[in-house]
Amino acid sequence: MPLHPEARAVIDAVDELVPVTLSAAEMRAAFAESWRPSPDPEPVAAVVDRTIPGPGGPLPVRVYTPFGSGPFPVLVWFHGGGWVIGSLDENEATCRALCNAVGMVVVSVDYRLAPEHRYPAAAEDAYAAVRWVASCGAEIGADGARLAVGGESAGGNLAAVACLMARDHDGPPIALQVLAAPVTAPPSDRGSYVDYGTGHFLSRESMEWFFRQYPRSPEDLTDPYLAPLAAEHLTGLPPALVMTAEYDPLRDEGEEYAHRLLDDGVQVTLVRYPGQIHGFFALLVDRLSVSADAHARAAAALRAAFTVVEAR
Repeated sequence: MPLHPEARAVIDAVDELVPVTLSAAEMRAAFAESWRPSPDPEPVAAVVDRTIPGPGGPLPVRVYTPFGSGPFPVLVWFHGGGWVIGSLDENEATCRALCNAVGMVVVSVDYRLAPEHRYPAAAEDAYAAVRWVASCGAEIGADGARLAVGGESAGGNLAAVACLMARDHDGPPIALQVLAAPVTAPPSDRGSYVDYGTGHFLSRESMEWFFRQYPRSPEDLTDPYLAPLAAEHLTGLPPALVMTAEYDPLRDEGEEYAHRLLDDGVQVTLVRYPGQIHGFFALLVDRLSVSADAHARAAAALRAAFTVVEAR
């Protein structure tokens, strides 16, 4: 279908995620300048910034707690930004919405950014956060046995990678992976990159720039913990909700990952949002009304997944 008018308005306003001629520090500053917080954030019972142990030292997280009595199920969330830009702040509205809609603790992870911290720093931080929540969740009112992961874009990549690491390193068990427009491979000649790599908010040029910042060497591009589509097999992974946008360069690789999961026996729900662009789930929550539908779909999937765990 045609671009949604709200998506067209975003494209007309910014055209591209960020200029790619800048340094990482300049990119972060430009991105922060272009972002504005939600004017009326949804209230939750508590929001606490703290640190947990990480492989590179103390790892900052932001913990959202719902109203009611715990222990609550828990979602470990990773923000997007090509592993280079972004912070906990841009996903504040989404984390609050999911916290309330599911009645769960949300732990948003401020993983290390490239190029100062190249691969595998972000991936190792992601897995460390998941392991800490599983074993120490009681400290934050969470039930680590009812654990899910999620993220958008590069955050979706880290959620998928944390699941691969958990499978390969004896856990912890993960009830669901929520992957919104995930990065699962380097820039390619897949149809969505060819058709929507320019003039559709997220550009091929930006993705190529991100992929020059995060890997240490070209060999990293074939490592499944950086590019999940490179995995030999995807058997034994948690159920997945994969959401893509029609006009996103990352659409085809996200859908290919969903089909690979299905082929390897993983339960998957794949949803493509017609007329929409990258960032529809979290980054553009205040600009795209479709975010509310995507949040509701994710919340329903999370509630169902946690119910399955409780029934075991």
